Amino acid sequence: MSGGARLGNHGPRFLWLLAAAVVAAGAAGHAGADVKIEKTAFQGWPNCYRVSNGTVEFIATTDVGPRIISFGFVGGANLFFVREDFAGQTGGAEWKNYGGHRIWHAPEDIARTYEPDNAPVEAQVIPNGLLLTMPPGPLSGIQKAIEITLDPVSSEVRVIHRLRNTGAWPVELAPWAISVMAPGGFAIAPLPTAFHPDRLLPNRALTLWPYTDMRDDRWLWGTDYVLLRHKVVQGQERTKVGINNNLGWAAYYLKPFLFIKRFATVEGARYPDYNSSLEVFTNNRMLELETLAPLVTLQPGGVVTHEERWELHRNVEIGFSEEDVRAIVEPLVRMTR
Repeated sequence: MSGGARLGNHGPRFLWLLAAAVVAAGAAGHAGADVKIEKTAFQGWPNCYRVSNGTVEFIATTDVGPRIISFGFVGGANLFFVREDFAGQTGGAEWKNYGGHRIWHAPEDIARTYEPDNAPVEAQVIPNGLLLTMPPGPLSGIQKAIEITLDPVSSEVRVIHRLRNTGAWPVELAPWAISVMAPGGFAIAPLPTAFHPDRLLPNRALTLWPYTDMRDDRWLWGTDYVLLRHKVVQGQERTKVGINNNLGWAAYYLKPFLFIKRFATVEGARYPDYNSSLEVFTNNRMLELETLAPLVTLQPGGVVTHEERWELHRNVEIGFSEEDVRAIVEPLVRMTR
């Protein structure tokens, strides 16, 4: 095991105690049970909101979006990537990957998906958080909104993504929630676990993009997990995989922080991208942790939602291996479900 504590032949009780210690360390230093919401500026965007419970905080910009542009422990690193040459910019006819967390709609299409979100959004302060709503897309007619709230006494964040069809005709789409993570860490994508009792039928499929090379050493194709690390490479920098994840969680590790996102999965539903409910992507700048809802035909005036729940842990030590994920991450996921 590289980069983490070695577990040797310790039993389940040791693993439980170790995970409990990590949780306690991550929660240590909580400053109170109130959620504070204040206006602030962030990296050149003057009209932002900071939402904090004294332990963790997120920042949303209203100058563009809707985007959650920062998430982390108070006084600590931003776990989300922000592209420096785009930071603080507004306006323009081209879509820009500012970074942070955003809502798209699948399947990916060069015209519909990449509608610019460079204009101000409406921000409504709600209990423990914000409701961010953009104007309807002029081409798609889809209006995007993010409702985000912070638990007063933990690191948990609830994120409800909404897509509204303001057009005159039905649209087939799926909500697609994308967290753009800061460079230098790795994603943890659980493989499906359900299988036929006699184990004669397949239970796992990987969706590969044309630019994905399975020999790329940024990937670890494991027994129960696919891991993807961010690093700068020469040549083809993009790589991506989709998985029909039935466990409803994924994670990103950026030493010493562990970001976990949870999401609902629907057995037997039809998902985009050859039935992918979870996708991970990276290039030389950043890594994306993406969850998708099932495809729906959204009628005029209709609304579809997709919910994620985030949590953040600190003082976590794991290496780029399935053994570390099983020993350290799995107990955290079970304990905080």
